Amino acid sequence: MGKLLDQINLPQDLRRLKGKELGPVCDEVRDLILEVISQKGGHFSSNLGTVELTVALHYVFDTPKDKLVWDVGHQAYPHKILTGRKDRFHTIRQHGGISGFTSRAESEYDHFGAGHASTSISAALGIAEGLRLSGSDHMAIAIIGDGSMTGGLAFEALNNAGHIPAKNLVVILNDNDMAIDSNVGALNRFVNHALIHPGYNRLRNEIKSAVDSMASHGVDLSKLASRARKSMKNFFTPGILFECFGFRYMGPIDGHDIDAVVEALSFVKETGSEGGPYLVHVVTKKGKGYKLAEENSLKYHGVSPFSIKDGIQPGAPKKPNYQDVFSDTLIQLAKEDPRIVAITAAMPSGTGINKFQKEFPKRTYDVGIAESHAVLFAAGLATEGYRPVAAIYSTFLQRAYDQCIHDVGIQNLPVIFAMDRAGLVGADGVTHQGAFDLTYLRAIPNFVIMAPKDENELQHMVKTSVEYQKGPIAFRYPRGEVVGVPMDKKLKTLPIGKGELLKADKEQVDVLLIGIGFAVQTVLEAQEKVRSEGFSTASINARFVKPLDEKLLVEWISRSKLVVTLEENTVCGGFGSAVLELMQKKSLKQSALCLGLPDLFIDHASPAVQRKQTGLDADSVVAKILEKINESKPSSVPGSRRTTAESSIVLN
Repeated sequence: MGKLLDQINLPQDLRRLKGKELGPVCDEVRDLILEVISQKGGHFSSNLGTVELTVALHYVFDTPKDKLVWDVGHQAYPHKILTGRKDRFHTIRQHGGISGFTSRAESEYDHFGAGHASTSISAALGIAEGLRLSGSDHMAIAIIGDGSMTGGLAFEALNNAGHIPAKNLVVILNDNDMAIDSNVGALNRFVNHALIHPGYNRLRNEIKSAVDSMASHGVDLSKLASRARKSMKNFFTPGILFECFGFRYMGPIDGHDIDAVVEALSFVKETGSEGGPYLVHVVTKKGKGYKLAEENSLKYHGVSPFSIKDGIQPGAPKKPNYQDVFSDTLIQLAKEDPRIVAITAAMPSGTGINKFQKEFPKRTYDVGIAESHAVLFAAGLATEGYRPVAAIYSTFLQRAYDQCIHDVGIQNLPVIFAMDRAGLVGADGVTHQGAFDLTYLRAIPNFVIMAPKDENELQHMVKTSVEYQKGPIAFRYPRGEVVGVPMDKKLKTLPIGKGELLKADKEQVDVLLIGIGFAVQTVLEAQEKVRSEGFSTASINARFVKPLDEKLLVEWISRSKLVVTLEENTVCGGFGSAVLELMQKKSLKQSALCLGLPDLFIDHASPAVQRKQTGLDADSVVAKILEKINESKPSSVPGSRRTTAESSIVLN
């Protein structure tokens, strides 16, 4: 770590430095990010791109009294380093360490938490108005980039900010031409076209040449030329767009020229609430300062540990991911069915739709960070007889809930929802857990909801969803590597609402374990442990949350003494609740134990640690089953371990 960064713990330390020292500070911050993330992993290229901008923001503004709101938050690593977390930076995204996103609970400098996109301007606008109403002359600054401006929420906020008008609001457009994948949409084309427009650059050069020529003859036209350049720039650049919203536009500015960024932000700070709201357009490059990341920012967006010298190297062959199974199956089906189209909300590589896109570019739609639009767009396609597959992370589909109800559910349109990253997702933490989809979709009439126990069942569910045309159908699957089971060569359509009995010791059992999705793997492991304790067991793979396989479940619930449901979804209103509702409907009186994610937001850690913390690993499940049994066990029977012949639990 460099000597200057050693002197900086909080932004006030940074503000004591001279302007010429800021460049070396930027270099040291970038080196620290490279050193730590190459060892620990995390979001990488986006943070290298925001170093100068972050240093300038904390140097110019009086943080934390002036309030920074980072969009998404995954580009705020430099911000964390400069705001008292430098010594803990090596713990980022690790169990017990600091978050990979902004978090109000973590620091007074994190004024608003975020892990989803396009939220910063709305939040900063609310903060700005709160400051104004309190009589404060401080400012709220939203830093938005990485494709977040493609989200409609950002434009709703711009429209409102200009209407108020919020004169103490500053929006920094961090224009790096990238989200995780390349930015898409008309706005992105407009912004980038303007920066390279031959007319703009030709006129700019002609004005400069004319002014230089006149100056050589003793005529000073610099002020007139400056006004002309600004007028011309506003015509060719997004200035005209943002000024229509009521913003004072500044830019585009080289986001890696620390002096230029400081100069622009200093003007905004000095002008204060007299001239706002402001939009400062800063052009940056993802991966800045590390050549390999500059050349392939997508590859280096989120990384595992890697060698700084050699970069990310191919490792040993791994099992396929669930995303690969999904996309490969969809491609196979699309070759036979021209009605299949794929939709993603700025996540083609994350969902595997990029593979589909290579095969069917004209049947693939990346709508930008606009999940609500993605679902509505799919609904429109469905009305025309197409089979739209909306591949959206579970955590992001939450943003389109009204469209799921109002536009798909009510009209009973055959939209297919492929919900990636369902269940526990690891280091991305609270904002990205796929913890709620079974609950929020189960509440919507007309929806069919499935979850595969493994990759082989996933491919059959993709086939089933394409074949199903009676209404909306959704399937969820986890992040990461598959289980590793043999794959059927021929795809088959699963009967809607039919589960499967996996293992049963006998016709009447002590404990019935019912799992949904990936939790079935835990069910099978827990079943063996419960059996080893001397209790008879049976296990069911439910497959469907809605509709339930009532015949199978009622039959085996009736044959058991304790019913245990297991899901990687909030226990509130999820799969277990559906089973309890069935038991009530059928007047089944067996004792029940519903295991799922607790009514808490789950912090970042590895999935294995998260499962242990939430009681969803096999050992914890078995402990809870034995505890439930012991609560109702006759006191005359000593110990918890019995032979199968002795097993006779009394549960009401």
